[in-house]
Amino acid sequence: MSRTNFNELLDAGVHFGHLKRKWNPAMAPYIFMERNGIHIIDLQKTEAKLNEACNAIKQIAKSGRKILFVATKKQAKDIVAEKVASTKMPYVTERWPGGMLTNFPTIRRAVKKMSSIDKMAVDGTFNNLAKREKLQITRQRAKLEKMLGSIADMTRLPAAMFIIDVSKEHIAVREGKRLNIPLFAIVDTNSDPSPIDFPIPANDDASKSISLILDKITDAIKEGLEERKLEKDKEGTSKDRKGDSKNSRPDFKKTRARKSKQEEIDEPEVDETEDIEDEDITANADIEEVEE
Repeated sequence: MSRTNFNELLDAGVHFGHLKRKWNPAMAPYIFMERNGIHIIDLQKTEAKLNEACNAIKQIAKSGRKILFVATKKQAKDIVAEKVASTKMPYVTERWPGGMLTNFPTIRRAVKKMSSIDKMAVDGTFNNLAKREKLQITRQRAKLEKMLGSIADMTRLPAAMFIIDVSKEHIAVREGKRLNIPLFAIVDTNSDPSPIDFPIPANDDASKSISLILDKITDAIKEGLEERKLEKDKEGTSKDRKGDSKNSRPDFKKTRARKSKQEEIDEPEVDETEDIEDEDITANADIEEVEE
């Protein structure tokens, strides 16, 4: 099912590429024409690639795994922070810290450091520090917050990455590729799409273009999360029904045991005294016959 259409892409200016002299020959399959020295992107291919990326990213979200968004350029960072936050996915909008993925344990230590500072503020330890120490810790906390951002809650490597402007975020691309993390990206005419698993040929400089594509991607993520929730609810209901059915099923073993016990209670008792008396009478009769 198509998630977008040609006119939406056209209105958002997705088709405008860079100057011809700045182009990357690897983008040739996605270029429709040149006009006034500017390359025009083939929107039919953009539409197909965007739908393909949305379908793939939906399945990742449905599996419950995380997708890391990377956008540090000025015109993209605010859009990413606003739209991605609603999906509760991690994102980096400040400088990409080198080794963030390839040296992930170090990043986790930085996250723990930030958590320990927060704990100091909660338990009152922070208030007992000297003024100079408070200032140093506050600055350290702000620096960590700026560097880590929303990845503070990321306990493991992401299942995929979505990158805006692969030329600018080349370090993130290299780290993701090294770790075999699937890469999704908006790729403009001046960039190399070859390292990207799901390239979306589009204008990565215009705010409208970035916003439209992110709308489609985040909608796909929300769909995946919603389907995951529905499946979990369905499984929970199915388990409850099985439990009720099991509880309502009669226990034939217990029923047979109760019947057997009841039969023992209802069975008439044998009067052994009467049997003994009859035997005594017979014995006496025999004695009398002998005496006669």
